[in-house]
Amino acid sequence: MSIASSPDFFLTRLGGELVLQQGQPITPNPDAPKKRILVVGGGVTGFTSLQTAWALLDAGYDVTIIAERWADPKNRITSQIAGALWEFPPAVCGKHTDVISLHNSKRWCMTAYRAFDKLQEIMPRDDYLDHGVQMRMANFFFDQKMEDMPDRGQLDKFEEIMAQKDIKGVRRDGNIVHEHKVNQKAGVVDAYQHLAPVIDTDAYMHWLRFVLVCKGAVMETRRINGDLLDQEEELLSEYGADAIVNATGLAGLELAGDASVYPLRGALIRVVNDGSKFPKVTEALAVTHDDTRGEDEDIVFIVPRNDNTLILGGLAQPHRHELDLTLDSPEIIRMRQRCNNFVPGLEHAEYDPDAPLVQGLRPFRGSNVRVERELRSRSDGSMSRIVHSYGQGGAGFSLSFGCASDVLELIREVEADLPATKMSFSRRHQCAEAQP
Repeated sequence: MSIASSPDFFLTRLGGELVLQQGQPITPNPDAPKKRILVVGGGVTGFTSLQTAWALLDAGYDVTIIAERWADPKNRITSQIAGALWEFPPAVCGKHTDVISLHNSKRWCMTAYRAFDKLQEIMPRDDYLDHGVQMRMANFFFDQKMEDMPDRGQLDKFEEIMAQKDIKGVRRDGNIVHEHKVNQKAGVVDAYQHLAPVIDTDAYMHWLRFVLVCKGAVMETRRINGDLLDQEEELLSEYGADAIVNATGLAGLELAGDASVYPLRGALIRVVNDGSKFPKVTEALAVTHDDTRGEDEDIVFIVPRNDNTLILGGLAQPHRHELDLTLDSPEIIRMRQRCNNFVPGLEHAEYDPDAPLVQGLRPFRGSNVRVERELRSRSDGSMSRIVHSYGQGGAGFSLSFGCASDVLELIREVEADLPATKMSFSRRHQCAEAQP
């Protein structure tokens, strides 16, 4: 199947969840004027906002996306730099601290799992334009039995994964350590694995933007400064929009007036994975950060980016804004050494000649992910028509379709003039699922 002319697939909400289906979206009132939604974001975090735009387009809205920067293989944005290994939360690079965000993230990530799985099913990789999504085995390793850990978090997480019927290939077995020939000096004794979406971010961001253009999205390069609430009415009028979606990542500090937003600096080493210098790695290998040890640098993250590139990580440095790391930076040398020590032969890997090191700033916030309407009133006391979706941190790909689903529901709440409420443990489903 080709998307050269018109994408033959669409997103729709069924049973309170966003699902990917084959065919063309059905609009109940095709002759009715469409309402326009202004999506702010598409640059630095990029992915979450573009995924939201896709859901809105298929729901029958006109969509304008504005961003200061877009995905570029020569000047990568954060979405392209992301590890992009789907994970059940909490993720490798950092735990959730907010129980409401964690609860919703588990729901959001399963929506994304099913959507990515369906995408690679209905669009083979040899199609007209490669979306870069593959289902690969992801392996997670531990230096002690999960039952013996002082914190039950990892065991609880595995048991929740086991309970998810849609996660494929789940297996816990200490033999996984030997099957992958993990260096004995790494000290890992327990492991589990499951199939997970792994995304070639360069390919996916290019593919996603192409899909959005085919579906009618308008994209404008522009920077917006200041609190969105203070300029909401002006922006709605300028773009003829009915509502605004703020999906700007770190810019939430300014655009949402959210002082809890902060960067978590990350970096990945890219090496050639063609089997010539070391046995080709075809599955993801990861050791999760353990904050009970008091160590800042303990993550091992070895993931095939595509058929020829392997990414090595990881790094999680809170409140570091500088993008000045090099291959000679001490933390990058240590990161490479952790990966080398984990997989014998990896020390012989040659750097990717085009991009040996990539780095970016994950958009974190004090209460983790925020997917909710603007709770502040406008200066005249009326309800705001802004919906926020930011703070996904290092889990943007894992949570993407799920967050987009809730944004779509919140937009319908705005249209119905329902009062805004704080994000809670479950969506209220106040609005009918009818298309606009």
